[in-house]
Amino acid sequence: MSVTMETSPHKHVAVLAFPFGSHPLSLLTLARKLANVAPSVHFSFLNTQKSNHSLFSTAKPDMMISPNIKAYDVADGVPEGHVLSQNPIEAVELFIKASPENFKRGLEVAVSETGKKISCLISDGFLTFAVELADDLHVPWIPVWAPLPGSLSAHLYKDHIREHFVNKSGAELEVKGATLEFIPGLSQMRVSDLPKEVLSENIEGSLFSRMLNQVGLVLPRATAVVLNSYEELNPPLLNRDLKLKFRMVLNVGFYTASLPSQSGLDLTGCMAWLDEQKERSVAYISFGTVATPPHNELIALAEALEVSGIPFLWSLKDNIKDLLPKEFVERIGMQGKIVAWTPQTQVLAHASIAVFVTQCGSNSVAESIANGVPLICRPFFADHHMTGRMVEEVWEIGVKVEDGILTKSGLLNSLELILGHEKGKVLRDKAQALKHTVQVAASPNGTAAKDFSQLVELLLMS
Repeated sequence: MSVTMETSPHKHVAVLAFPFGSHPLSLLTLARKLANVAPSVHFSFLNTQKSNHSLFSTAKPDMMISPNIKAYDVADGVPEGHVLSQNPIEAVELFIKASPENFKRGLEVAVSETGKKISCLISDGFLTFAVELADDLHVPWIPVWAPLPGSLSAHLYKDHIREHFVNKSGAELEVKGATLEFIPGLSQMRVSDLPKEVLSENIEGSLFSRMLNQVGLVLPRATAVVLNSYEELNPPLLNRDLKLKFRMVLNVGFYTASLPSQSGLDLTGCMAWLDEQKERSVAYISFGTVATPPHNELIALAEALEVSGIPFLWSLKDNIKDLLPKEFVERIGMQGKIVAWTPQTQVLAHASIAVFVTQCGSNSVAESIANGVPLICRPFFADHHMTGRMVEEVWEIGVKVEDGILTKSGLLNSLELILGHEKGKVLRDKAQALKHTVQVAASPNGTAAKDFSQLVELLLMS
């Protein structure tokens, strides 16, 4: 992607991260792309110490961060000496409680060190308080929406949704199977697909829920909204409606799908193992950094893989590996490889990958689409269910597991359908066609490249 423009040495863009799941990686990847084409603009990346350490300490030689990006640590809100529980929401709540004061202090440090005032504020779209920070600084605010655009539309229409499906006492009505046909572009979505924050005004006093409830009210005030998508992938009615709701909508393409390859680096040996497999023969399994299937589903998944005889690569944390069936690892031998971490973008680009079993996180689905790999989806929470509906019914490039639960027979049926059934060939062909659509959109004259150029111009004009 080539963007050549005169840049001012006085521009200082602050980038505010939501330090959970894949959100900070998505935002940093976008910031890196911007920094590469605007080398005279300084980017201050504000994130928690733990998240920054994870992002920057693992940078490899060909993943080096541009010299015009500097990371700053902000407080995570965890009291000194406090031991976090196993509930991941606790860390989120503590972080939000510490915000936006932690970011204000981080901005002061960044301005003091660089000697440059902030000229533009980019933030994760979840951080709705960023609009007030931008107003105080008298600078443009550009939120970046990490999930797919349909979930943003659901937040915009949350009041209409609640009028239809939630009674006055706040209880959800019996609406099993009801669709969102009254929302432009979401007619194939079910009420059951919605993130719980859309249906509930305030979930047990949750600060996170309260913050997300502001999305539909606050984001229309933004200078521009950046989407993790290509215009061609969105339903036309959704594209048109979002352009009516916001001052400017920029579909700049998938944030992480174009991460540089880590040539020569194979820390777990998974790439070398893939090299030994036949073309389009391997099932790749990963449920991201946050979601973990219940124990019974892990057992069912392992049993299905063993019985199927299909070669598989499974990204599974070491502490979860202990929950697998007794002697499972010994029995599968060379049929499968289980590792604690994989370079997912490179794995999905490998010629041996035939199908991706995933939680339906937006980055995982994006990376799968970019490589033409069909999916088997087991959604868990947040936007997973909406994304899974897109995969199965809108794009038709995969299937969701039966009843939303991994079972031995259900997964065997899904694997057989994708890899051997006539319907599977249709899904595989559509996955390849969608890959081509993305490649065209991402090309120098494509829609995503043009939107990205527009984003760069906004930064330079601010």
